[in-house]
Amino acid sequence: MREVVWTGLVTVDGIMDSPGSPDEGHPFGGWVMRTEYLSEAFAIKEQELEGTSALLLGRRSYEAFAPVWSKSADLAAYQDLPKYVISTTLQEDDLFEGWGETRILRGTADVAALKDEDGGSLFIHGSGELARRLDGADLIDRYHLLVFPVALGDGKRLFEPRASERRLELRDVEAYRNGVVKAIYDVTRT
Repeated sequence: MREVVWTGLVTVDGIMDSPGSPDEGHPFGGWVMRTEYLSEAFAIKEQELEGTSALLLGRRSYEAFAPVWSKSADLAAYQDLPKYVISTTLQEDDLFEGWGETRILRGTADVAALKDEDGGSLFIHGSGELARRLDGADLIDRYHLLVFPVALGDGKRLFEPRASERRLELRDVEAYRNGVVKAIYDVTRT
């Protein structure tokens, strides 16, 4: 069975909306860029790549990442990884050429079937709506969070309201002088 890992950037109040720019939709978008950059705080991204066997992406994240990540020398290692885009609307003709093997999955049942196969970890970058759907279907096994020292109060949250609590076990934590905290949690299941 494969492990599904969500990796992302969140505010201290759990907002993951528009980390890179106000153009992404939130009026305070770009909150990551207003925090001092420290390479050691982002070292987790290189470590994650070592354990990634494929990427899972929602349609909007795929459409934003593919044209940029496919041309970035810093992200060249993602080129050869299989990519799975979960979308009910995307068609084969819509896939970006030049970013390696990409398949379209139509929903959480397809992700559950992929998870049941042999292979390495499946990493979700961004893709907030997908992460919330997969969390609701109990398909996420681990969270890699970079928590930024900012509170937005409102915006898209990583977790939706739930009918029952979700228990997480801390695997690793590290704080950096710019206020960013790396927190890695395993989902516990009873």
